[in-house]
Amino acid sequence: MNNYSLIKTKEEEKDVGALAAMRKFVLLLGTEKNSLILAIFVILINSLLSLLAPLIIGYTIDHYISFKDYHGLLVFSGILFFVYIGVLITSYLQTKLMGTVGQRVLFKLRNSVFNKLQELPIDFFNVNKSGDLISRINNDTDKLNQFLSQSLVQFVGSIFVMIGAGIFLLSINFKLGAATLIPAVFIVIFTYFISPWVKSRNLKNLQSVGSMSAQIQESIENFKTVIVFNRRDYFREHFAKANLDNYTSSIKAGLANNIFTPVYTLFSNIAQAIVLSLGIYLVVTGSFKLGLLLSFIAYVTNFYNPLRQIAAIWANFQVAMAGWDRISNILILESDLKIIPDKNLFIKDDYILEFKNVSFKYSVGQEVLHNINFSLEKGKTYALVGPTGGGKTTTASLMARLYDPTMGTIILEGRDIRSYELAQRVKKIGFISQEPFLFSGTVKDNIVCGNEEYESFTNQQLVEVLESAGLMNLISRFEFGLDTKVVTTGEVISLGQKQLIAFIRAVLRRPEILILDEATANIDTVTEKLLEEILEKLPTETTKIIIAHRLNTIENADKIFFVNSGEIVEAGSMQHAIDMLLSNKKNS
Repeated sequence: MNNYSLIKTKEEEKDVGALAAMRKFVLLLGTEKNSLILAIFVILINSLLSLLAPLIIGYTIDHYISFKDYHGLLVFSGILFFVYIGVLITSYLQTKLMGTVGQRVLFKLRNSVFNKLQELPIDFFNVNKSGDLISRINNDTDKLNQFLSQSLVQFVGSIFVMIGAGIFLLSINFKLGAATLIPAVFIVIFTYFISPWVKSRNLKNLQSVGSMSAQIQESIENFKTVIVFNRRDYFREHFAKANLDNYTSSIKAGLANNIFTPVYTLFSNIAQAIVLSLGIYLVVTGSFKLGLLLSFIAYVTNFYNPLRQIAAIWANFQVAMAGWDRISNILILESDLKIIPDKNLFIKDDYILEFKNVSFKYSVGQEVLHNINFSLEKGKTYALVGPTGGGKTTTASLMARLYDPTMGTIILEGRDIRSYELAQRVKKIGFISQEPFLFSGTVKDNIVCGNEEYESFTNQQLVEVLESAGLMNLISRFEFGLDTKVVTTGEVISLGQKQLIAFIRAVLRRPEILILDEATANIDTVTEKLLEEILEKLPTETTKIIIAHRLNTIENADKIFFVNSGEIVEAGSMQHAIDMLLSNKKNS
């Protein structure tokens, strides 16, 4: 069994370094290659134009202003004006291009994460909180988008300007340029060693946001229970703790993110002090012209100002990488419910399902079923009874392949159940759970959901189908029939009505195996009787498996299995099943 927990140990969270993070980020941007190339080209032009300005100013001072050549001053002022216009245009273009790239990447990434979640088995959702998953899709992906749309342009542009400014500094005066760039070496060393710590702080902050989101969702989903038991204090205390954890981690992340700016500023000021002291000396000794010194100082500013911007950008990058780590933890997961090669296994013609030496345990917990063997015949009705937590629902879930056994094989119509494609298996096996899930829409939308045979039917056509199946009496229990609105929140329709919709949806598929897991638990006895009559109208070859605590719902079963303590045994008669239940209660 796979371990699908997204909660990592400290060792698993160990930072892999900025270069590895950058490589993962580059792979993410691969689909936007053409747009990125164009954006980088525009950024390069913008950087070159920005670097030309100090050179033009210094040249103008030394060759025209010093000699009071107003014609040359006007010409180069015009050139400088058009350079600044070019900077303005390219700045707009690079922002527009990267903003578009960011939104497209965000769109694709959210789709990828959501589609991946659709592929993962139920076991994944058993060990991960939905609130945290929502935070990864919404909040963590948005951190990436913010970096791509806003920070990446500045980051790349700053790198280009820094490289160009460094080249100009070394070409104007190599010794002075080298002395000016020495503080940058210390900045690189500082950044290299401090970045993993900054990233870890941001990762913990994002995790706390996910935990708080999960806490909020749990409180809202269970609000009725909170009111009934007057336990607002319980959820208030838990939320306060989650909020405090988020507050603490946010403060720590904020301090970590802001540590770069003052350090970068310090080394930038040291560099400027070096330039002023040595530069003035060179001017006094006649080795440097005043205009050239002004150009040199401008290039020093062009080199270290981007570094100060990168200080903030690099913190944003660490936030984006922390978000990317949380997202990639989902994207790298693979479902353990693989389709295996088709194998024709031995099974009697009158059997439809068989458990052979089946054992099962969840990712967390003890073994639920141990070395189970039994067979189900076509067209028969079976009942699974036993104490709560005995393994009835687990057995039904294995029949529907919501999980795979830890050991052993489940055979469906002569083939390993793992060899069936999802669409094939869903068509053969219908499952009605105790807590049905419905989609926002209408009763009709939910009835035909995923049923290709009826998805395109009009209301009138569907009514004819429902009448022939004896289901219209159930539809009449909804105020507006097939057009009755269904919402996933609130109580527009009752739990019993939701169960009816799930029942109709399953029966319309005419499955070869129909599993009812406490399917009538929330339905009145009159409706329950009606459902029993409809079940009797199913094709004679349909195999029915009923899980129920109310014994009257299983009195007509052909065979009763008692499920408890990892074992499944035939209970024989109805009275024998009752005796086994009573005996288990006494022993417990």
